[in-house]
This record gives sequence, structure tokens and C-alpha cells, in this order.
Amino acid sequence: MGEKKRKEAAKPIFVFGKKNYKFMFIGLACIALGFILMSGGGSDDPNVFNPEIFSWRRIRLAPTLVLIGFGIQIYAILLNPDKEKS
Repeated sequence: MGEKKRKEAAKPIFVFGKKNYKFMFIGLACIALGFILMSGGGSDDPNVFNPEIFSWRRIRLAPTLVLIGFGIQIYAILLNPDKEKS
């Protein structure tokens, strides 16, 4: 009987629930996608200007996705997984 209690006491206790981790992974995916969309647009020759760095994707879409991802992360941290549905 004592061994069973030790095994139960040794079970890991997670800080967040399954729902929290789902939202965290979604937020991380949004942040990663935003940084991927922000990359590129450079030029191999420093004397040649590439106007592609000012594209709508790099100026508007990518930073918006990163901010949405951070918002999802904050929501995931503050979400209470034990709260029952009413």
C-alpha cells in the first residue's frame, strides 16, 4: 500500500492544463509565421536598392501576426482550465 501512495505522490503536476498548452502552441505558430513572413527582401549587392522590403506583407501582415500571436500567448497564460462551463 505504501508503494502505491509513493507512485501517486510522484506524478508530475503541470502548471497549465491541456487547453492552455493548445493555445500556447497556436500562439507560437502565429509568432513563427509572422517572423517567417517578415524575413527576406534583402539585396546581395549593397549598391542596389530593393523596394521589396517595403511590401505590404512585411510592413503590415507580419507584425500584425506577431502581435496576435503574443495576444494568444497572454490569453493562454491567463486562461483558467479548471473553470467549468456554465
